[in-house]
Amino acid sequence: MDIEAMKRFPIEDFLARLGHHPVQRRANAIWYRSPYREEKTPSFKVNPEKNLWFDFGEGKGGNIFALAGEFIKTGDFLTQARYVAEVAGMPAQDYGPQKAVDTHRSNGHSFEDVEVLPLQNWALLHYLQERGIPSAVAIANCKEMRYTTHGKRYFAVAFGNEGGGYEIRNPFFKGCVPPKDVTLLSVGSDACNVYEGFMDYLSARALGIGGREDHLVLNSVSNVARAYRHLDGYGRVQCYLDNDEAGWRTLETLRTRYGERVSDCSGIYNGCKDLNEYLQSRLKQNEKNNRNIRLKM
Repeated sequence: MDIEAMKRFPIEDFLARLGHHPVQRRANAIWYRSPYREEKTPSFKVNPEKNLWFDFGEGKGGNIFALAGEFIKTGDFLTQARYVAEVAGMPAQDYGPQKAVDTHRSNGHSFEDVEVLPLQNWALLHYLQERGIPSAVAIANCKEMRYTTHGKRYFAVAFGNEGGGYEIRNPFFKGCVPPKDVTLLSVGSDACNVYEGFMDYLSARALGIGGREDHLVLNSVSNVARAYRHLDGYGRVQCYLDNDEAGWRTLETLRTRYGERVSDCSGIYNGCKDLNEYLQSRLKQNEKNNRNIRLKM
């Protein structure tokens, strides 16, 4: 697949494969919450006719390669092209050799002076608590990453994967230190719970789901094929995927491979997009109920 074909790959499909979906559609405009930073009011616009994007919150935009650069924090075109090819399922062998990534040292492109430490930063723990994740769950499953990019020092919650890369989050940024891969957390069970992202996995632990079972985090629905080497040996595959088109498509992909071994567990959070949204709604309802009880006393 050549560069021009990659350039024409729809940005809407690219974002969907990474688990990001529109909030609003208008004529020649699809609006999202920014896919690579946290925001409440959608300010990220895609023009499907021109296949271009613009982030009004950051004041920048461009084509699919520029968008890939925002996700993986690099201006190197070959690295951007490899990432687009990976997400879009296109051959990437024509774009030069891929450099190995050492997440504990500078990778030469985007994340420099990387440090991976026990999670202890108060701001990060507070951010997770606002998402409904107790500190005990966060500390047991996540790390803290400190890194430099564009000459500035940052910190983020880091969730490791099987390839040695990390999913990273903070209140203002959502991204990945490559390589991209799934995460398996095994205790030797015959059942494995499958999630799209690590926030849903942390939410499951906060809700007490699957305490004595194995867990697999896709870290993107585009990674489903990478999960097969782990899931093939399980007698039960219990899916907690998003209630959206990408989640349903991934569920059907797993059912095609594993048949009756696959269970759809999304009914637990019916009416919510995902497990984390359900967790937050439950906590808010509990707070409301507690306030009402106090007012009646």
